Amino acid sequence: MAGFDKIELDSSKDNKIKKILKFGNKKKLIKIALPILIVLVVLFVISYFTIFLPAQRTYNHGLRTFDQAKKAWDAVKDQDIEVASVEIEKTKKELEETQKSLASLSFVGFIPFANLYYNDVDHLLKAGSHGLDAATILVDSLEPYADVLGLKGDSGSFVMGTAEERIQTAVMTMGKITPNIDQIAGSLSSARKEIDQVDPDHYHAFLGLSSVKTQLAQAQKLADEGIILVEQARPFIKTLPSLLGDPEQKRYLVIFQNDKELRPTGGFITAYSVFRIDKGIVHVDRSGDIYDLDNLISGKPKAPEPILKYLPKVNQFNLRDSNISADFVESMRTFNTMYEKVPGRINVDGIIALDTHVLVSTIKILDDEVFAEGIRFTTEIDDRCDCPQVIYELEDRISRPVGFERVDRKQLLGSLLYAIMEKALKSSPGQYWGPLFQDLFSKISEKHVLFYFYNKDAQEGIESLNAAGRIKPFDGDYLHINQANFGGAKSNLFVKESVTQDFEVGSDGAITKKLTINYVNSHAPSDCNLERGGLCLNATLRDWIRIYVPKGSELLDSKGSEVKMTSYEEFDKTVFEGFLTVRPKGSATFTISYRLPFKVTSDSPLPLLIQKQPGTGGNEYTVNVNGKKEIEKFPLLTDKEIKIDL
Repeated sequence: MAGFDKIELDSSKDNKIKKILKFGNKKKLIKIALPILIVLVVLFVISYFTIFLPAQRTYNHGLRTFDQAKKAWDAVKDQDIEVASVEIEKTKKELEETQKSLASLSFVGFIPFANLYYNDVDHLLKAGSHGLDAATILVDSLEPYADVLGLKGDSGSFVMGTAEERIQTAVMTMGKITPNIDQIAGSLSSARKEIDQVDPDHYHAFLGLSSVKTQLAQAQKLADEGIILVEQARPFIKTLPSLLGDPEQKRYLVIFQNDKELRPTGGFITAYSVFRIDKGIVHVDRSGDIYDLDNLISGKPKAPEPILKYLPKVNQFNLRDSNISADFVESMRTFNTMYEKVPGRINVDGIIALDTHVLVSTIKILDDEVFAEGIRFTTEIDDRCDCPQVIYELEDRISRPVGFERVDRKQLLGSLLYAIMEKALKSSPGQYWGPLFQDLFSKISEKHVLFYFYNKDAQEGIESLNAAGRIKPFDGDYLHINQANFGGAKSNLFVKESVTQDFEVGSDGAITKKLTINYVNSHAPSDCNLERGGLCLNATLRDWIRIYVPKGSELLDSKGSEVKMTSYEEFDKTVFEGFLTVRPKGSATFTISYRLPFKVTSDSPLPLLIQKQPGTGGNEYTVNVNGKKEIEKFPLLTDKEIKIDL
């Protein structure tokens, strides 16, 4: 600009000032950052050695413990008692190491929020320790009986003598180990207390831990059910030596229920045997036809109303029809009052009922061949009935009308049972005994074997194991379908059934159920002409049906019953009763609609208990909800509890 000289600034001085300021800031920053960095490094080192390494060690120990526990469980499933004992001990040692590793993280128990998960892990490990203690006691208790029970591994303590002598020795020493149930119950109770202190609600879905929450809730439920079962079964286990005839022999009335002619507790009572058990050894004192006992009873009362209405030409209440109650114990009490009127009867200590499913599965295990009274019995399918040969052979020799008195026709059943026991006892324990014991437990759970003991403690224990055919109380929805074949033929051999339950929930939360039972008999009728001596297996099924549902349920509609449906209360349930028929080469459908006595009140699922009728063999059940098909579908082989999301 004119009149002014240009002012030149010394840029070198300015740069020096900037450098001085920049160096000063760096120095100041270093002074501040260096201590922080040192602290962070120290914290990292401390954390690495006090948290990360111990946590990693604990995690690795936990994985090893889990893998070892799987080995122990595999040995248990394989029924190898010796290997199971070794693997359980190894699991205990691994668990102890895991607990030691967790102890090095004990300070985490004082850190808010983190302490919740630390304490949960601590409780679960302690629960595992108590559970392993119970497993050790159980395995040690069973180990001497490995041979007798047909378990794998060590031969057990009773390896000398015949099979009968080994059983006798086992029963006589059983009293020494049955008190161990108290220790097992104590360990399981301690485990449950630890598990109950774990709160599944700590494991929120937003943390991705919803599956952990579900598993913990299931573990708590199983622990509760397990200890309840052990506590309830404890009296039965303690009386087991006595029930097996030590020190005094016991007698049991064994009744055979023919499930092919289905009755309320499993089948028509067709034959009986009196078994005497002396220190585990079974003797058959008497066996015969149930009609023989019936003929000895005088002054029989009038038959109950259902028999008068639906069972043709039967006016008196017979011993063979006494299992009319849906509750096995109640039926056997009725049976007993009549049995006590039999002259020359043998007094017994209880009643054991079994059906044809037991015969078939047992013969199959025994190389599918048993001989009794010169007859070969097998489970091979017989074309004459499309059923196992043993079933047809028994029906042919027991039920076929003949022109002469066959006084010992149903004594054949007693002979067959004895032949089965004899073949099993003469074998090496490792050959049949394991599968036979396993099958027995399976048939008990499926209600093909039922017990009624006169000893109170034994009966309470057997009921806790659900082996007494009781109608059970239940908090929630309930269903038990009970049917009786009043046609005289063996139609249940040919009739297939399927059951569908449709749930509908109203806007007010009211629950309406539609129950549909479909019957199909695809086989041709049998020759039921008595004069021609035909074997009347397949004829019209005359079906007296009772549906047990929650008390207070209201019947809305019904179709398929040939008589007017009636409602009443029994065993703290509401019962809907009807009657229908199913012809050979025919089908039928029975339907009822009813309203449950409670409403949907929350988002929690509705528990449903379905109790299986003894003698039935896996009818298919389907559950539909609000139009959604097949929410659940299964064969009903045992009592089954499910959760219904409404």
